[in-house]
Amino acid sequence: MIYQRSSQLFAEAEKVIPGGVNSPVRAFKGVGGTPLFAKSAKGAYLYDEDDNRLIDYINSWGPMILGHAYQPVVEAVIEKAKKGTSFGMPTELETKIAELAISMVPNIDKIRFVNSGTEACMSAIRLARGFTKRDKIVKFSGCYHGHSDSFLIAAGSGLSTFGVPNSPGVTQGTAKDTLLAQYNDINNVKALFEANPNEIAAVIIEPVAGNMGCVPPKEGFLQALRELCSNHNALLIFDEVMTGFRLAKGGAQELYNINTDIVCFGKVIGGGLPVGAFAAREEIMNFLAPLGPVYQAGTLSGNPLAMAAGYAMLQDLDSDSEIYNRLEAKTAYLHQGIEKVLIENNIVFTINRVGSMISVHFDANPVVDFQTAKNGDNETFKKFFHGLLHEGVYIAPSAYETWFITDALTYEDLDFTIEAINKVSKTL
Repeated sequence: MIYQRSSQLFAEAEKVIPGGVNSPVRAFKGVGGTPLFAKSAKGAYLYDEDDNRLIDYINSWGPMILGHAYQPVVEAVIEKAKKGTSFGMPTELETKIAELAISMVPNIDKIRFVNSGTEACMSAIRLARGFTKRDKIVKFSGCYHGHSDSFLIAAGSGLSTFGVPNSPGVTQGTAKDTLLAQYNDINNVKALFEANPNEIAAVIIEPVAGNMGCVPPKEGFLQALRELCSNHNALLIFDEVMTGFRLAKGGAQELYNINTDIVCFGKVIGGGLPVGAFAAREEIMNFLAPLGPVYQAGTLSGNPLAMAAGYAMLQDLDSDSEIYNRLEAKTAYLHQGIEKVLIENNIVFTINRVGSMISVHFDANPVVDFQTAKNGDNETFKKFFHGLLHEGVYIAPSAYETWFITDALTYEDLDFTIEAINKVSKTL
């Protein structure tokens, strides 16, 4: 494939945008080389500025669950844009999408829309602290909840060690109220509660991790976490920016039959436009201004274009009784095909999959947390990534990101992908 135009555009972008990108993972730092510049997309395919066609397994990091340029979403946005793009006033559509989301997701009474997943998680943490009148939160190593200061925390030296910043610009004062736990290790979380009695406001977690590859929760882990939070009067927050409306209509809460206290959304709920949301039962949400003392605001929150896109997307997901079965079947088919060719070509690997999220790790051992995810052979992954790119298959340019399956993928696309992996794996 030729990437001449993308290379030129990247050189131009580097002069005016830090690193040439507006989000770091796009820069290909994890795999080397020059990032591709997208020109258009339709269904399961991306087209770059050099007119290469790529089967897309990123899908804008998740929201294109029904494919790129999905016609009902496109039409909804066009019609809404004709009437105005932003008002700074309430609109009827905000109530309609709120009612629809609440009807689809268990255990939520009210929802507030914001502009990104980062903003949703940041607001959820503030709400949890205000509701419980406690300061500390627990997050898990390898789980990403956006770039808010409270979440950019690295591991300490012991179970009860306060977090320390792992990004300049995050103060020690902010970091001291974030405690770091190990994903899938309930005893580690118990130790943090024991070391910080009556101080922890909330535990926030990706119920299925997507930022260390796809890492499922161990059986019983989320249930034990729910019980632990209840016993200590702390709130459990599910960050479902990736999993919400993707793994099931009701997200991970439905899939694992767990009621969380606050749930954060993004991606799918906006149909691909910038959006986020957080939701909870009434007594918690009523702590938000203007009803309660916890302040949260946003000029573009509930933006009519994002609401139109999200409403069209959720309506179709809600009305299609087979969508999640189809996604599960396609992802399982891809899993089986990849596994077969990697075994035939003597590649050391582990595949993790939940619903329409899947990732390939180049390590023979189970990947259950961030530490085991880091044990993968990154040099092999780099060759794997660029080999697939050359074959016309676009996966995340990082060993620590899940792939997202879209319903627009055909079984011919999946077979093409499996054969591409077969070709590439012979060279690894």
